Amino acid sequence: MKTNLAKILAVSGQHGLYRYLAQARGGIIAESLAEGKRTVFDVRNRITTLADISIFTDEGELKLSEVFLALQKALDGKEAPSPKAADAELKAVFAKAVPNYDADRFYVSHMRKIAEWYNELVKFASLDFETEEEQPAEA
Repeated sequence: MKTNLAKILAVSGQHGLYRYLAQARGGIIAESLAEGKRTVFDVRNRITTLADISIFTDEGELKLSEVFLALQKALDGKEAPSPKAADAELKAVFAKAVPNYDADRFYVSHMRKIAEWYNELVKFASLDFETEEEQPAEA
């Protein structure tokens, strides 16, 4: 099954990723990818879809879906290093996957978060992403 990154959410202050389920009064209903537990997030939560995230490169910005695919290729489909891995290990992995990343604006803390998300998608979703043409139109 293909993953729609527009429906995969990162919520500030919350661990892990969530799948958007429905609109609720004053917020949204989402389900944890890892636990399957449903939660209601209100307007005070800072919610970002993974489709809206990019990283800085020397040539501009690179969408997160492209970063995930580059990581998958660089890691031969294996898991990324733990987010708690040494800085040098994370930098080496990202240097192999995205050699032109902008070291002045793409920090190790970003690499840790992306590695964590990558591993969660590998375990609980898919790195086979829907293209914009494949996504159903919203009514």
